[in-house]
Amino acid sequence: MREDAEPVDQPSRSDGFVRGLSEVIGGPVGEHAVDRAGGARSGGGFWTASRIVLALVCLTLALHWVQKSPCQDGAWRDFQQYKQFCYTDVLALYYAEGLNEGKVPYADHPVEYPVLTGAFMGALGLPVHELGKDNPEINQGQWFYNLNALVLGAIAVGAVGALLALRKRRPWDAAMFALSPALLVTATVNWDLLAIGLAVFGMLAWARHRPVAAGVLLGLGCAAKLWPLFILGPILVLAFRTKRWRAAMTTLGTGIATVLAVNIPVALLFTESWKRFFDLNSTRPIDWGTFWYIGRYLDNKWSPNSAGPFQWLSDHVSTLNLLTYLLFGLACIGIAALGVYAPRRPRLASLAFLVVAAFLIFSKVWSQQYVLWLLPLAVLARPRWGAFLVWQLAEVAYFLAFYGELLGAEGKQVFPEGVFVLAATLRLAGVVAMCYFVVRDILRPELDPVRETYADDPDGGDFDGAPDPDVLHEPERVPVRA
Repeated sequence: MREDAEPVDQPSRSDGFVRGLSEVIGGPVGEHAVDRAGGARSGGGFWTASRIVLALVCLTLALHWVQKSPCQDGAWRDFQQYKQFCYTDVLALYYAEGLNEGKVPYADHPVEYPVLTGAFMGALGLPVHELGKDNPEINQGQWFYNLNALVLGAIAVGAVGALLALRKRRPWDAAMFALSPALLVTATVNWDLLAIGLAVFGMLAWARHRPVAAGVLLGLGCAAKLWPLFILGPILVLAFRTKRWRAAMTTLGTGIATVLAVNIPVALLFTESWKRFFDLNSTRPIDWGTFWYIGRYLDNKWSPNSAGPFQWLSDHVSTLNLLTYLLFGLACIGIAALGVYAPRRPRLASLAFLVVAAFLIFSKVWSQQYVLWLLPLAVLARPRWGAFLVWQLAEVAYFLAFYGELLGAEGKQVFPEGVFVLAATLRLAGVVAMCYFVVRDILRPELDPVRETYADDPDGGDFDGAPDPDVLHEPERVPVRA
């Protein structure tokens, strides 16, 4: 049977959490219901599943814009940006990075972000500055924010389109991204959606057997934020397991070449400005909400009159850096071992989710919007609504507590610091719980919801449908369905 003739998954039948909620409106979709999710091939109406999901992400982004609207004029008085939960780096950095003065990123001003993000800021900010010179009545910061919100929103919609293309038989999975509470509150806090769009389209290119395009897109994603390059690790692990190296090495080589091609010219021409991102990250101490921050808080509770180990690490940043790299490296080794020795070859998205989650868990910096990094990978790795929503609620609780902590740092204490630490702990626990379920599905592939719909790995590209030899025993343990 051709893939496009396969039935479309119905969450009200396949997902226990959604099935329970569906009882409110009459129960799951019946066995003889007309399938309109497939669009033209099923003869359905305009509102197919894919179009509904795209409409939902547009709605979420519109509500996000409304949520950020109190801060768009930049007239932040009496900590309005914290009290109304509407702070955004996009508006603040228009002035802090000198874009309002027409300064070119890196050439005229060092930028604290990787090169492609700096270029993105300049590409949108400098035209706004030029417009403002001839029209002094306009609010340049507000124009800059709204232009960014529009472009980043378009990237988010494109990312959802790519998720739908990766899950043609499971279009409702993409609704997890489209309706994500974390997307609602953090979409334009920073420029992370740029890297997310590049990463998701890179995974789509890999799935469609375009290794060069995949490498270019993942490399550009790394030039915007570091994490998209982590996806190359799982690709190499699966190449080792399948012995299919050509496409994997092509993507790896193209990805590295792209990162170098973007960075080297800026590094040579504006060395000190280019180094700003690396200098900042190498000298940064323990940041709010991280595993290390929680430990430092407990240090102070257990030994209030002496510096505990976490406080010592915060005072010795070079050692803290080495420890975070070591723990992340050990986690990657464990994930690689899981990928090699699992009873059935894991799916690419599952391993990628675990790698990015491990990076966040052990990082000394975990900004509120970093949750967006995990969203598309969670949709592809484990499309089950129950645990996903619990994790998302923990992220929203952290988002709210974070602004209370900001007010406390400004001398307007809202609640004891322990409340913020509790919210950070719940966020950490939510990510760890998602990792547990992903690992469980790898070790027990019969529980993997995606494998209920697809014979192998729809994101696997060159690995999809490959024979799966057990590295220790039998030459071909798992037969592949035609």
